[in-house]
Amino acid sequence: MAIPCPPNGIAGVIDEKVGQDKRTAMDAEQHLPTTEAIAELVNIVAQLRDPQKGCPWDLEQTHSSLIPCVLEEAHEVADAVRHGDDNHLSKELGDLLLQVVLHAQIASEEGRFNLEDIARGISAKLIRRHPHVFADAVANDSEAVRQNWESIKASEQPSAASSSPLSDRLRSKIRGQPALAGAMAISKKVANVGFEWNTIDGVWGKVQEELEELKEAIAHQDQAHAQTELGDVLFTLVNVARWCKLSPEEGLAGTNQRFLDRFSRVEAALDGQLAGQSLAELEQLWQAAKAAIRTETKADQKPNPSTSKC
Repeated sequence: MAIPCPPNGIAGVIDEKVGQDKRTAMDAEQHLPTTEAIAELVNIVAQLRDPQKGCPWDLEQTHSSLIPCVLEEAHEVADAVRHGDDNHLSKELGDLLLQVVLHAQIASEEGRFNLEDIARGISAKLIRRHPHVFADAVANDSEAVRQNWESIKASEQPSAASSSPLSDRLRSKIRGQPALAGAMAISKKVANVGFEWNTIDGVWGKVQEELEELKEAIAHQDQAHAQTELGDVLFTLVNVARWCKLSPEEGLAGTNQRFLDRFSRVEAALDGQLAGQSLAELEQLWQAAKAAIRTETKADQKPNPSTSKC
């Protein structure tokens, strides 16, 4: 049986093989500095945790004590992404990576797991949950990928019988999420199985109902009840966001930034001396700051006449 010859003959095969070898060598060279940099970070963290010569603060840390640090660094990464600042993002990702290495070092000292276990575990998960890349499965769009991911993830969970399987999965899913993100995850999942309003008018009606209950709880000075009702209001507003395809987290983050932008101008106008100012004067300065920012934003958004099309 004749063996099909490539278009460029045997020389083409050899050239292709040489090219592959060169690419493999180049990939290895590119990965080497990264590997060395990670190894350096691991060694530095190990030294910080050295019982005799380490840092007192680092030695005091536990998985639990580092929880606020992990959350803070993750939020700072998100903030850097929103601002599109690559230099800031690189630094914040480094701070987040430090948290991962610290947790790995603490566990390694107790013989439970190490950074290699973490890396190999996530690599195995990525391969297992991307059969359309690493095996013969097919996924033609991101929705198919998402469905495959959820199906594979569900198959990995213990198969113990449960009378509330969706609730159990959601409890597991949201345990490490911020409250707003967790509320959105719950809202989406239960809506997918039919636990849903018929129209958005029903959602707005629920918002109004929860607001009235919050007002009543506050009027009765019932702190615990008011706290519960506040949560109900926020959860219902998350449902509004889901119906309108909005992000509560992004919306609130934007409001925080806009507030600080305006408030900084009020402070500057008063040379930082807010105490003793009347509410009317503060409101006037606030509105002036708001108008100035709006004007500046519109000016920035004007098209360049030299490049705009008629």
